[in-house]
Amino acid sequence: MGDSSPPWDVGRVQVYTGDGKGKTTAALGLAVRAAGAGIRVLIIQFAKPSEASEHRALARFAELITVRQFGGASFIVGEPGPEDIAAAREGLELARQALASGDPPLVILDEANIAVHFGLFTIEELLAAIDARAPHVEVIVTGRRAHPTLVERADLVTEMREVKHYYDAGVRVRRGIEA
Repeated sequence: MGDSSPPWDVGRVQVYTGDGKGKTTAALGLAVRAAGAGIRVLIIQFAKPSEASEHRALARFAELITVRQFGGASFIVGEPGPEDIAAAREGLELARQALASGDPPLVILDEANIAVHFGLFTIEELLAAIDARAPHVEVIVTGRRAHPTLVERADLVTEMREVKHYYDAGVRVRRGIEA
């Protein structure tokens, strides 16, 4: 993916979890901040169904930010099928390679917590990929239901807590805000 040396020596593990809104948004904000500093970013999205507005915005940073999607979220209301598991495993393999190579220095595993929760891959497989990363690689893991072992091992954990949400009043997903 090219060389872009980060301004840090040791990469950390950050987790954004919880039932509140904003986990992916926070990770994408960090990606934009890193790109602004000239740092390359790989975003691997698990269980994200299709292109959303953020993909069009991030395309403007194509030289520094790469987004790859692996699987949809159709199983959230049922059981994941073989195609869901295969897609997630393909995404995890890309994550393993990127993390181990050290390029790019920032890797975001969006909805990896949900992938673990639904059994698309195990917490042990996710932690093995994170543990085998190059020393300078910063990794961000997002999604509800972060596994307790990941929370314990992470350097930073932010839990988004829903206090009030307009969905409860019947407001639908709005382009540019939620999609």
